[in-house]
Amino acid sequence: MLRRRNGTEIETSTNTESQIQKENGKGGIEVERKGKEKAKVVKKKKKGSCVDSCCWFIGCICSIWWFLIFIFNAMPASFPQYVTEAITGPLPDPPGVKLRKEGLTVNHPVVFVPGIVTGGLELWEGHQCAEGLFRKRLWGGTFGDVYKRPLCWVEHMSLDNETGLDPPGIRVRPVSGLVAADYFAPGYFVWAVLIANLARIGYEEKTMYMAAYDWRISFQNTEVRDQTLSRIKSNIELMVATNGGKKVVVIPHSMGVLYFLHFMKWVEAPAPMGGGGGPDWCAKHIKAVMNIGGPFLGVPKVVSGLFSVEARDIAVARAFAPGVLDKDVFGLQTLQHVMRMTRTWDSTMSMIPKGGDTIWGGIDWSPEEGYDCSAKKSRNNDTQTTSQNGKGGLGFKKSVNYGRIISFGKDVAEIHSSKIERMDFRGAFRGNNLANTTCHDVWTEYNDMGVGGVKAVADYKVYTSGSILDLLHFVAPKMMMRGDAHFSYGIADNLDDPKYEHYKYWSNPLETKLPNAPDMEIYSMYGVGVPTERAYVYKLTPAAECYIPFQIDTSAEGGSEGTCLKGGVFSVDGDETVPVLSAGFMCAKGWRGKTRFNPSGIPTYIREYNHAPPANLLEGRGTQSGAHVDIMGNFALIDDIIRVAAGATGEDLGGDRVYSDIYKWSEKIHLQL
Repeated sequence: MLRRRNGTEIETSTNTESQIQKENGKGGIEVERKGKEKAKVVKKKKKGSCVDSCCWFIGCICSIWWFLIFIFNAMPASFPQYVTEAITGPLPDPPGVKLRKEGLTVNHPVVFVPGIVTGGLELWEGHQCAEGLFRKRLWGGTFGDVYKRPLCWVEHMSLDNETGLDPPGIRVRPVSGLVAADYFAPGYFVWAVLIANLARIGYEEKTMYMAAYDWRISFQNTEVRDQTLSRIKSNIELMVATNGGKKVVVIPHSMGVLYFLHFMKWVEAPAPMGGGGGPDWCAKHIKAVMNIGGPFLGVPKVVSGLFSVEARDIAVARAFAPGVLDKDVFGLQTLQHVMRMTRTWDSTMSMIPKGGDTIWGGIDWSPEEGYDCSAKKSRNNDTQTTSQNGKGGLGFKKSVNYGRIISFGKDVAEIHSSKIERMDFRGAFRGNNLANTTCHDVWTEYNDMGVGGVKAVADYKVYTSGSILDLLHFVAPKMMMRGDAHFSYGIADNLDDPKYEHYKYWSNPLETKLPNAPDMEIYSMYGVGVPTERAYVYKLTPAAECYIPFQIDTSAEGGSEGTCLKGGVFSVDGDETVPVLSAGFMCAKGWRGKTRFNPSGIPTYIREYNHAPPANLLEGRGTQSGAHVDIMGNFALIDDIIRVAAGATGEDLGGDRVYSDIYKWSEKIHLQL
């Protein structure tokens, strides 16, 4: 029994041990399973913590952003000025406030003539893709629809490639009133600062008029389609009649300068081509024309825009990301669409350089030769005045061949013309299409040009102002056919020739006469001291599926500090868009005194504004800027305009104020006066 019990005990203990081992085995598995589950939970927590962190980070940024917006809207209007004055010291009074203290009040009505791009355009009729955009701005404002439906926007902003007018089923019209061009985009002023300062001395809408027009179409076509020139004529007559017979002061900006030059010929010309106002209309209605940043003789920047839809900034972006702007990205090749659209805007052809090699220089000379790009200038608009002897503060360096507006290769831009081997492109065979049928193609005139035509253009090597027109006729014949009907770029031999009575000559100051209005004054007001595009180094673009075959060679550099060649662009003195030569020559020489272009001897004045960038971010775009658009907020310029509007003359302002070498450069131009 004991043995059995012992045996049972032994067996029982053995069973117990085995059971414990089994239980221990199960426990190990359970522990292992729980460990894995715990690891999974930790991983999930880690993943969740990353997402949570990102969400918290984005939430914090949004919260801070909305809080700052709330604070900005809740703070007193004077707070930003208080902060600025605390950092920089007391701010000077705006010109309107200062001149009101001097006793200046409303006198002559003022007319603003906006330039290219700055005026708003709105939709009146469109295709199905533009549903819901009736009377919404397609140009100016927030540009929201550019991002929402870019191809639809391009379609509606383009004009008919044959007529230069509206495509079938589309009507885009200029915005009317002062809001048409006070701001180009929210926070980016154009005329707003000038309007506000005029208001401070008593001006209001009945004494101010924005002569808005569709800046895309040719000048004469603004009358054909919209009767814009007739509206300007009627409004000026009304303002003179309702303001006691006071003549108007007209203030055009940029391309608006050429548009108003066209208007002054149109208004006096007999109907039906002109407005029928008679030969003394301008003398009766206009006190002064104060041109701001006027491209009287054209802009080399337009040549690069029409040739390869580039300027300095676009060329840099194109080089930084090669092929991106040319490729079919989401069905949109940016540069091709921009070229297709802008080449339908006939107004751009009004700014092709005028006067040929006589004005802009030939292959081995230019009026600005010897210009020193490293020369330092005074930053104060009130401390330096140069007399008409043309002696500015510029030094001299190695001469730049500015007359070569386009050169294929840096070496070609610099060597003497005798070492350049050229092959004429004019009779070249244009060859097969460049367009690749596998590409989402956007038609430009380069599609019809062919490889042979592209090579011929590059083999000609150098293009001056005289051969630029032939080049554009070769690469864009349809565009130039429209342009030739509305604009001319030469120099008149005999201004009494009846052919110059045609409207195509009216916006070219070298092919038309100023009105017979000896009491009227003409001002040329522009910025200086800003590097301005004058000539370009080009190269061929490597063949791709869809491409524009020419581009600025951004690798071409001058190689020394203060060089005039940077990123494939030769710079000269100007306002960033218009070179001094174009803005100042007519008032410095072409119209100065009694000349064949100014037979009644209308007094002309040059008022230059030396560029000084803002000292800090609180100054915004600055009050002493000489840049092409920012100059509209220049206090010195606004001061001059208000004084003339209040009754002052050019002599009261002190006559000419010159910082550049415009007189010296003008003397190098041998033009029959």
